[in-house]
Amino acid sequence: MTARQVFVGEDGRLRALWRVVAFLAFTFAAINLVAAFVGPIVTEFFSLIGIHGVSNDTWIEAIGALLGTAFAIRFLDKRTWADVWLGAAARRPVLWIIGFAIGVFAIGLPIVALIGIHWLKEVDSPSGSWLGAGIRVSVYLLPAALFEELFVRGYLLSALKEVWGWVWAIVATSIGFGLLHLRNNGANVESVTLVTLAGVFLAMVLYATRSLYAAWMAHFAWNWTMAVAFHTAVSGIPLESPGYRYVDAGPDWATGGVWGPEGGLLGGAGMVGGASVSYLLARRRRSLASTGVAANLNS
Repeated sequence: MTARQVFVGEDGRLRALWRVVAFLAFTFAAINLVAAFVGPIVTEFFSLIGIHGVSNDTWIEAIGALLGTAFAIRFLDKRTWADVWLGAAARRPVLWIIGFAIGVFAIGLPIVALIGIHWLKEVDSPSGSWLGAGIRVSVYLLPAALFEELFVRGYLLSALKEVWGWVWAIVATSIGFGLLHLRNNGANVESVTLVTLAGVFLAMVLYATRSLYAAWMAHFAWNWTMAVAFHTAVSGIPLESPGYRYVDAGPDWATGGVWGPEGGLLGGAGMVGGASVSYLLARRRRSLASTGVAANLNS
């Protein structure tokens, strides 16, 4: 094998490994540049529209990941946004709605079950505006979910899928997704394992819909349901919770402890349920495609 063949495949493109390395390097560089030049603008914009106490970090990371993705598909692959499931077909409103609904029910039902058996209990929290807090938390969570989807299940998953296929690409990116959360408060073997399972769940939403927007909405809805609707911690991060919050009152293996409901086995069951629903949607899409019927979910 020549030196060129080490880096360049038969199709004339960089091999997947080097494209992934270049994507990661450019994305991290873009995040640093955005922090320096765009970060102050985002902070000033928040101030102008009356949103205070919200970190601009998630916006900086999301913008950086968008730039990294644009660089990769334009210069490394010479492909289009559709190749990372961000094309026009992936933007259909029905896919956004499906993703959001799957995210809400996948974590909402386990939380309701935990409340029903008194393993999550409601306690008082300092008073404040539920709407105002909900807007501020949403402004933080929306780009946070976008960054993680772009970074893990966008270009990276697309590149790995080319050489490994869907299954191993999902396994690899889901493990990486779990490891990204190692530094969160309360992280342990169980919580990181369940975050890895969450990676599989979100990848299945992507697989079913062929829409990164749908996976983004599922991710956002999952976090929003915990943080805004029930005022629980999200991956070990406590957020604004005016008036009330739900706290651990049962065994940590079920409730997730300080990590929040997604770190417990009932949250894991919700992920499995969400992944299963997504798999059934994918089977329906393939069935309709094989019979020549135009399907709303067909890419």
